[in-house]
Amino acid sequence: MSCSNLTMWVSSKPSLSDSSSPLSFRSLISNPLQLPTNNSTTTNPSSSRSSSSVVHCGLRELRDRIGSVKNTQKITEAMKLVAAAKVRRAQEAVVNSRPFSETLVEVLYNINEQLQTEDIDVPLTKVRPVKKVALVVVTGDRGLCGGFNNSIIKKAESRIAELKGLGLDYTVISVGKKGNSYFIRRPFIPVDKYLEGSSLPTAKEAQAIADDVFSLFVSEEVDKVELLYTKFVSLVKSDPVIHTLLPLSPKGEICDINGNCVDAAEDEFFRLTTKEGKLTVERDVVRTQTSDFSPILQFEQDPAQILDALLPLYLNSQILRALQESLASELAARMSAMSNATDNARELKKNLSRVYNRERQAKITGEILEIVAGANSLA
Repeated sequence: MSCSNLTMWVSSKPSLSDSSSPLSFRSLISNPLQLPTNNSTTTNPSSSRSSSSVVHCGLRELRDRIGSVKNTQKITEAMKLVAAAKVRRAQEAVVNSRPFSETLVEVLYNINEQLQTEDIDVPLTKVRPVKKVALVVVTGDRGLCGGFNNSIIKKAESRIAELKGLGLDYTVISVGKKGNSYFIRRPFIPVDKYLEGSSLPTAKEAQAIADDVFSLFVSEEVDKVELLYTKFVSLVKSDPVIHTLLPLSPKGEICDINGNCVDAAEDEFFRLTTKEGKLTVERDVVRTQTSDFSPILQFEQDPAQILDALLPLYLNSQILRALQESLASELAARMSAMSNATDNARELKKNLSRVYNRERQAKITGEILEIVAGANSLA
């Protein structure tokens, strides 16, 4: 017996005063030997529409469906807790890497100040007319995370449309299995390389991406490299953003496509706690303490050599931070999606239990009426 329209059956609640209902009290009194059927006719149009959408399922089918929903609820709840634990570690990875990035920015800034009066050509900071743009699109490796992957892919599609409108060529470097499968199915989008992510971003993985974009930019195959990833805002919000990866800012700042500095001054921790038996979110602001850069510090090497060595290192740190932010956003989106799925499963289980109890009570009532009618006929 099919239960495909069971939700429609749940939404239509027959009352005892409705004589058109197959389980109505009046119909059972007027004809106690008549069993509830699906073919009862009525003159009320609204009641006929309601009864036509009713699909009766057997008790066994309802029990199986309730058991299936219970198992699904357990799975989604477990996935939510796992994602919540991983989000914490992902945030810690972002914050722990911040002192290194902050100190590196300070070094780059001071070296750049010393080079202001010298005519030195630094390839990674050279701004040239843009003819071709490389887009590094960072997506997730797994699904069940709401619209996380869809939002960053839509952002990439929008940026590609803008570049086409400006008459610029482009190429894509896809990072993540979801993005790879998306671009593979669209051969008309030029893709330079497909890279797979990992469950925990590492400097080695970021270095592989940095080497690829470095070679493209230095060889002048592309004139600009943009990084598209999902920035972690909170446990319930994440924003797909576009940052200019190359040419690098001489002062070591992270800039968007318009040249505005978007580097965060502080980080926030979001952790799950229990309050009055319910899960709640607490927020802590973390400010990274970095030592001041000494103005009298002297370099043994030529500042241009130091800059050539530090800029690729900072490029690697930018990519690693983007991968970590994207992972934290993915885990937060999965936690939110699994939380919603758990709530929906709980609500569906409650509705199915109500339907099951009503069906069981109707069956018992029908059997009692048959016994009473048989006894009256023999009397």
